[in-house]
Amino acid sequence: MGNGGGAVTTPAKDSDPVLITGAARSYEEQFAARKRKYVIMMMCRIPCLILAGLTYHTWWLALGFLAISVPLPWIAVLVANDRPPRKAEKVNTYQAEPTAIEHTTHRVIDG
Repeated sequence: MGNGGGAVTTPAKDSDPVLITGAARSYEEQFAARKRKYVIMMMCRIPCLILAGLTYHTWWLALGFLAISVPLPWIAVLVANDRPPRKAEKVNTYQAEPTAIEHTTHRVIDG
């Protein structure tokens, strides 16, 4: 007797796994990467503030470090909230080609 119409078979043990190259990263991986970028950008702010405090005798240098550290939280939030762009998929649509009139000569029979 055969397997039957709806029998489910398991793959052989030596079969190779299928590699899906076009799959997007999972939400958890994307979220972890965004959190890592946020923490790195916010950690860059701490040395800027410390250097601004250490260089207060040279006002223009201290002001430069402060100017760098002020927009960092805003940029970090924007980067952390931004998700990767969606993949552009080619939509398969039907496009009718215009029919052309034949340019061949035909035999005409006069009657």
